[in-house]
Formats: sequence, C-alpha cells, structure tokens
Amino acid sequence: MLKVGQQNILKVLRGTSVGFYLGDDENNDVLLPHKYIPEGLNVGEEIDVFLYRDSEDRIIATTIEPLIKLNQFACLQVSAATGIGAFLNWGLEKDLFVPFREQNQKLREGDYTVVYLYLDEDTDRLVGSCRLNRHFEFEDIELKEGEEVDLLILDKTDLGFNVAVNHKYRGLIYENEIFQRIAWGDSIKGFVKAVREDGKIDISLQKQGYLNINEPNARKILETLQANGGELALSDKSDSSEIQGALEMSKKAFKRAIGSLYKQKLITIEPEGIKLI
Repeated sequence: MLKVGQQNILKVLRGTSVGFYLGDDENNDVLLPHKYIPEGLNVGEEIDVFLYRDSEDRIIATTIEPLIKLNQFACLQVSAATGIGAFLNWGLEKDLFVPFREQNQKLREGDYTVVYLYLDEDTDRLVGSCRLNRHFEFEDIELKEGEEVDLLILDKTDLGFNVAVNHKYRGLIYENEIFQRIAWGDSIKGFVKAVREDGKIDISLQKQGYLNINEPNARKILETLQANGGELALSDKSDSSEIQGALEMSKKAFKRAIGSLYKQKLITIEPEGIKLI
C-alpha cells in the first residue's frame, strides 16, 4: 500500500523518459522524477522515498525529506496567503495547504505558525491544521516517567510552556523548572516527569534523578543565571567574598553546586564566569 505523507520503501520497477516507476507489494506504482533519482540507482533495487500529491493532484515520490510528515507537528513559514487559505513551506515543490477552517487566525505571508499534518479522508489530500488541540491524544497515554521524548515548544502560559510530546500528546514545562533559553517553535528533547490521572503530562528538560535541582544552592545559581541573561561573572577562581556577596553561599558550596550543574550539562565553566547552555 502506498502511504501518502510518509516514508515508503519501494522497488524500482522500470525506467521511462520522465523517471523511474516504483512499486509496492500490492502492485501499486508511483513516479520518481528524474531530478530525484540518486546516482547509481538501478531497476530491481529498493529506495526510501516520501510520497505526496503534486500540483496536478497525482501521488508523486521524492527523495527530499519534508519539514513535517503525516501526524506530526512542526513550525513552518507561510509562503502565500490566498482567498482560499494559506500555503506553507514544508521543503517540497508544492506547498502545504492550510484552509481557513483550520486556522486559528488569518495567516499572512511571512508568518510562522505551528501546524499539524493530517490526511483529509474525504479528499485523500494532506492538509495542515493550526487547530492543534483536536489532534492531541488525552487518553491511553503510552509514556513512562523518566522517558526521553521529542518536544515542540508551543505557547507560553502563566505556568510555563505548553509542548507537543512525541507528535502525539500535550505536555507542560513549568516556568520555575526552565534553566535554559527556549522559544516558541523550538524542537528539543525532554523527559517525562509525571503523567497525571487527568491525562495532563508534566515535562522536564533535565533528566530526573541525576541532579536534584531542588538542592538550594544549585537552584539559586540557576535562577540567578536566568535573571542575568544566562551569564554570571563568578567561577571556581573567584574570591570567596565575591561569591558570598552575590549568592550568599560559601565558595565550597558554590564549587560543589556548579560542579553538579556542569556534569548535567546545564552550564559551562569559563575563565570569566559561568554560562547557561
């Protein structure tokens, strides 16, 4: 079966004047145009391709990997806004369509927006949606505490940042647990802190258990760094009076705390001071 919007491993069936025809195990075939054929590919060999519909609504194969795939979230730029909807640049020749009904607010050319890519069952076409909540799963959450996950930073709230988790769930990173620069649209790694009975998911950017961020000195250093633009002109070479004056802790406690933060790759230690990573 040809899977539109996804990667497919297909066999090269034959060559033509317009490219290679690729086939699956169900005798379906699709064109891979000449410009996408890698050097040395021969009839009978298999190739990994992405399938989508071209400007004439035909299923076409490409070796270009798009910026978003079926059932995924991504932050994309609007390449055009028209009377029927917006078109987003997702890395392929034909832009991704977002109809007005799938927009939270009218998109304009040049805007960036977070979208979800789904397959419209009525038209069998790939469509982008800015109405994200309808595409999250809130039941039967298959995540474990401490599990590493892929995150897409969504919107800022009073509590912190909402995130898309593994392109499937919605989670929250609490403001007071963020010790690095993050911004809307960023794709980063994180860890599951807790899955609540109501389906809400708490996410941490630090692996739990390696370092207790609640340790007062480590937390104070991180909060001070955050308040000072990510930099602090203190290091293990600083005079104890400077450390005491800035952080109200001993030099020994400071060195122990920054050593732990450094091991968890939260900070760098440089001659002029320490910095958030």
